[in-house]
Amino acid sequence: MVQQEVRQYELQARSTETFGRVLCSARSHHFVVDGPLQNGCPGEAITPGELFLSGVAACGVELVQVLARAQQVPLQAATVAMRAVLDPSKPVRPGVSLFNAVRLHFHLKGVTQEQGAQLIEAFKRR
Repeated sequence: MVQQEVRQYELQARSTETFGRVLCSARSHHFVVDGPLQNGCPGEAITPGELFLSGVAACGVELVQVLARAQQVPLQAATVAMRAVLDPSKPVRPGVSLFNAVRLHFHLKGVTQEQGAQLIEAFKRR
């Protein structure tokens, strides 16, 4: 087994003059995140929950591409559609905000049904 190098991430987030609006930076990339309307925030830019879930979806697409390449599977394109529910009236654990349900639906182009199923199973094991 090949030893993989340790990855380190450094990011910054800071408040702005607008309540509930945050300026985030990762490397040389800067973006705005707004808290949701339910918290009295602007809700205009992507919210922290959406940003978190986008990271999961992006990881899914990227990792399936990497797995396909490693297995020499002719994947042409990958798409993830995601749906998540956070119901504060039905907490998963008391005192903690967690998603009640998260569903990912992959659409893979250029692979057989069997190849696609194998790629998704490999993704789920990672």
